[in-house]
Amino acid sequence: MTDPQENNRASAQEELASIGQKSFAKLFSSCFFLSAFTFGGGYVIVPLMKQKFVQEMGWIDEDEMLALIAIAQTAPGPVAVNSSLMLGFEVLGWRGALTAIAGTVLPPFLLLMGISYFYHYLIASPLISAILAAMQAGVAAVIADVCFNMGMQFWHKQAYESLGIVLFAFVATFFLNFPIPLLIPLCALIGAGLGYYKERRRS
Repeated sequence: MTDPQENNRASAQEELASIGQKSFAKLFSSCFFLSAFTFGGGYVIVPLMKQKFVQEMGWIDEDEMLALIAIAQTAPGPVAVNSSLMLGFEVLGWRGALTAIAGTVLPPFLLLMGISYFYHYLIASPLISAILAAMQAGVAAVIADVCFNMGMQFWHKQAYESLGIVLFAFVATFFLNFPIPLLIPLCALIGAGLGYYKERRRS
């Protein structure tokens, strides 16, 4: 039989090892690398962040990742920057948030600063136009994959509620031209009402 104290010590050592892996250097380099090779908007970085920080590093789990992305989407500002801020704060506190933001903002800042010098030459090039068109097609596929995977995860957890909110949001935006800035808070109120109703039923 195994000694419970030895198991506790082993689990404590594993926890300390996992905490030691959460370094500022790794956080900065990971955010820098993801931001440098992300094209097409903030939603493209979501699957890359999930693969890096959830599947490879194991710093957070999928539920935490979904919650961070939901907050990043509803908050003002770019989704990629908001997601990095939330992730860094969740992992290493406010210093981690600043580190993640620096790693995320620095690559596009340097790239755009360099492109600005050659903008007039690049915009008139048929080759650059073809490259950008191909990248847009790939970005659309990645965003569709993100929406499908996130939708399936919500479906398994809150099937009827999630499907109802998705259908409501789709009808409101596609058919009724409902203002999107008002739709997000409205969906949040609906979710809060459903959560309050569930808690009342449990109690």
